[in-house]
Order: sequence, then structure tokens, then C-alpha cells
Amino acid sequence: MSNPLFLIPVMVGPIFMIAGFILLKSPPKQINHLYGYRTPGSKKNQERWDFAQQYSARLMIKTGIVLALLSVAGLFLKLNPVIELILAIALLVGSVILLTVKTERKLNEKFPIQP
Repeated sequence: MSNPLFLIPVMVGPIFMIAGFILLKSPPKQINHLYGYRTPGSKKNQERWDFAQQYSARLMIKTGIVLALLSVAGLFLKLNPVIELILAIALLVGSVILLTVKTERKLNEKFPIQP
């Protein structure tokens, strides 16, 4: 089986789930530049940081499950290998973008920026 539309999501999905589980069970205690959900929005203060770690970890686990489930589509779709690769990479990149956008939106909703 060399279908990237199956292989990429089926490998990356569990990685997302494991990383999310680790982040959920052992989040970084202090704002840092090495480990955790690190964006300018999450690093504004400790309260935002702590929330972002928990929220993004749960979302990462859900995203991993969806990616793993979507890999099944790769078993049935028979497309040009280049198209399969492009779709698989788009799925991966789209998942990361969605995870970031949803987390940042939730951060801004929970901690509105005050003038």
C-alpha cells in the first residue's frame, strides 16, 4: 500500500492524538519557547497560556481521531498518485491551520483584548 491519502493521515492522526494526550496530562507550567501551544496570543499571560495548553490538547486529540478516520477514504479512492499526495498534505496542513485558528479564536473569546 503506497497510497499517501491513506498513509499520511493514518500515521499523523495517532501522532496528533499522542501529542495531545501528553500535552493534556503534562502541560508546560510556565510560558516557554520550547514546549506546548506557543503563539503570541497564548504567551500574553499565564492564564491565557494555561487555557491554551488544555484547549489545544483536547482539540489536537480530536483532530488526530478525525485524521485517522479520514485515512479510510484513502483506501477506497484511487486517484493519480500526485493528486493523492497533494490531498494528503492539504489535509495535514488544513488540520494544523484549523487547530490554530480555533484555539486562537477561543482564546480571544475567553480573554478579550482590553483597550
